[in-house]
Amino acid sequence: MPDITLTTLVVLCLAAGAAGWIDAVVGGGGLLLLPALLLGLPNLPAAHILGTNKAVAIVGTSGAAVAYARKAPVKVGTALRIGLAALAGSMTGAFFAAGISSEVLRPVIMVVLLAVAAFVMLRPRFGRAPEDGTAPQVTRARTVTAIVLVGGGIGLYDGLFGPGTGTFLVLALTAVLHLDLVTASATAKIVNVCTNGGALAMFAYQGNVMWQLAGLMAVFNLAGGLIGARMALSRGSEFVRGVLLVVVFSLVAKLAFDQWNA
Repeated sequence: MPDITLTTLVVLCLAAGAAGWIDAVVGGGGLLLLPALLLGLPNLPAAHILGTNKAVAIVGTSGAAVAYARKAPVKVGTALRIGLAALAGSMTGAFFAAGISSEVLRPVIMVVLLAVAAFVMLRPRFGRAPEDGTAPQVTRARTVTAIVLVGGGIGLYDGLFGPGTGTFLVLALTAVLHLDLVTASATAKIVNVCTNGGALAMFAYQGNVMWQLAGLMAVFNLAGGLIGARMALSRGSEFVRGVLLVVVFSLVAKLAFDQWNA
């Protein structure tokens, strides 16, 4: 583990817990966890920061996925197929990432996110379960679309750029598969486990994971993920919708700040 102060270690662990909670509810925990690692360990190579981030995040995501799968009506088979497509997409995106300018991507993503926020606010029924309690019918075509476009497309984005991938997964799964926001969050966690696992394997192979630090932070990330999943399950889609809007606007603010300082 790198030589860091006790204060920095405590802050990193608290950030990992908060990131786990955010990620479990609606995705986007990396918006907090990755900057915390970058600020707390400014002298370490970026690859070590990214690898450690994945090692921490996969623990909380896995715990949240298990908690959701036990109580939410998740189709695990469909989620895994989307996850495999996302894994392939993220690997492809990472391959081409060096040739893509983030300065070009940031404004595009900000516009998309603002459009998403407007849509969610203007459509209060978006992501709510049907009032009669019946499960919506999902055609085979929509399932294939989810695998190819949601899995492959958002996976590609994750490899190219990354911020807000979990949030985009929740929104896309809700729209394409007619899921309520709680079930979409649960499905997104399974997809995230697949993509995080592939990335972590590559970082570990390259020796870019600080395992001792990651192990300690992962305990807090797991606790945050379990608490977030339980809160989302108990409080329902309206709670998730509120957190979703906060995360979307936070992501827009971060992208705008990065663009301004580019």
